[in-house]
Amino acid sequence: MSEIIPIHVIQQKIFFIRGHKVMLDKDLAILYGVKAIRLREQVKRNIKRFPEDFMLQLNNDEIDLMVSQNAIPSRKHLGGYQPYVFTEQGVAMLATVLNSETAIQANIAIMRAFVKLRQMLASNVDLARKLNALERKYDAQFKVVFDAIRQLMIPPEKKKGQIGFRPTQGKE
Repeated sequence: MSEIIPIHVIQQKIFFIRGHKVMLDKDLAILYGVKAIRLREQVKRNIKRFPEDFMLQLNNDEIDLMVSQNAIPSRKHLGGYQPYVFTEQGVAMLATVLNSETAIQANIAIMRAFVKLRQMLASNVDLARKLNALERKYDAQFKVVFDAIRQLMIPPEKKKGQIGFRPTQGKE
C-alpha cells in the first residue's frame, strides 16, 4: 500500500517543546482529515487517555517561539486559542479516539515518521561515538580525515533565495 502522506512532510511538522518531540493539534487535524475543533472535542471527551506526558498545552512564550521559528505564521493563525501539542504517545492515543480510515492511515504514517526520526538521531550518536573511538585509536596523521568526516556530519545550512524578480533584458 502506498503512503498517503510522505514521511518528510510529517517530519517537518514535528517540533521539540519541553524536551519532547511533538506535533500541533492543528497539523494533526489536517493529516487526519478532521477539523481542529473536532479533534479537540474528541480529546476532551476522552481526557483520561491523555495524561500530561501525552498532551501539552502551549503557553504564550512557546507560541511566540513557534511564530518566530515560522512553525506557525502568526498568533492569528491559531484562531485565538492556545494550541495543544501531542507527543508520540499522544499521537498513538489519538488513533483510539479518531477511528476513520483516513485517521488510521495518517496515524500509521505519523508513527513511521517518529520512528525514522528516532533512528536518524540514534545513528548520528552512534557514528559520533565510533568516530571518537577511532580517533583515540589512531595517531595524529589521521586527524585531517577525522576532521573532514566531522564536517560532513554537520547538516548543511539552508540557503535563502533572493526575493523578487529580475527583469529580462532586451524584451520590451
